[in-house]
Amino acid sequence: MIYQIGWTTLPGLHGLNVSEFRATPTATPDNERGVALNFADDEERDSFLRLIEAEFAARRFTNAADAFDSVKAYVLDRASKRV
Repeated sequence: MIYQIGWTTLPGLHGLNVSEFRATPTATPDNERGVALNFADDEERDSFLRLIEAEFAARRFTNAADAFDSVKAYVLDRASKRV
């Protein structure tokens, strides 16, 4: 099933942080405004969400564009390694 990956970007004490990653089922992936991935099952999806949440827990960004581009690049890189 294809899921659109989403997250929340919020201001923190030392810059913007990203968290609350989610995967929403979609029939129309939008890779211009985010990133969509195909997961074999719920376990794979949930494992990926835990992984990305841990990866970005301590990261801080200076602006929203940097945060967005960093998350998108990370997700696409990890997705390419899953194949």
